[in-house]
Amino acid sequence: MPADAPTILATSGGWAPHDRLRWGVGPLTDHAVELAGVTGRAPKVTFLGTACGDDAGLYRDFYNAAQDKGFHASHLQLFTMPNVEDVTAHLLDQDVVWVWGGSVAGLLAMWRLHGVDDAMRAAWEAGVVLTGVSAGSICWHVGGTTDSFGPDLRPITNGLGLLPFSNGVHYDSEEQRRPLFQSLIADGTLPSGYATDDGAGVLYRGTKMVEAFTEKDGAAAYFVEAGPDGTAVETELDVTRLR
Repeated sequence: MPADAPTILATSGGWAPHDRLRWGVGPLTDHAVELAGVTGRAPKVTFLGTACGDDAGLYRDFYNAAQDKGFHASHLQLFTMPNVEDVTAHLLDQDVVWVWGGSVAGLLAMWRLHGVDDAMRAAWEAGVVLTGVSAGSICWHVGGTTDSFGPDLRPITNGLGLLPFSNGVHYDSEEQRRPLFQSLIADGTLPSGYATDDGAGVLYRGTKMVEAFTEKDGAAAYFVEAGPDGTAVETELDVTRLR
């Protein structure tokens, strides 16, 4: 059954190294599945690789990882045409929607072209757990920072807006991310928001951030808001370590 309240776990992680597969499901994604509260059957998890152009190898890797975890796996692809007849019905039939990283600008354009934006809102409101990494984290928010347009990061401000915040990903691993995220909030380009180091995630119930998690020692999450005189104020959040 879907979670009791609209639920999003927005991350800079959710995958993990695996001794037999290219990658496996990480603790953050495991936690998203736990949040769905499924009992007595395999959890239904659908995967979207839109931000990577629906790369076939990525879907192969997902199915391998999902089989390893015992998920009832499916995917939603948009290239060269949608692989399901009714996108909204497909998403509403899931327990968890897992969105991969890549180009968030491309993801948003393709989702809007095919009505996935409205379908995601319907699924979220129905209690399907939404999760994802990088582009699959920023997309739920008002916006964030992106390399969709080139190696120099730029703001993206046309996210789905399910959450009234901005989102900063890869906060500790890509040198442009932290200063640009802060400056965009300080000058009002982006609203206040939450940022995650690699291996961290933030959980929202409805539109309220309720807890931060990490699947890696030393990873942190932050709240960033505009301060006085054109500055930004960053507050590190308490995090719960997942295993």
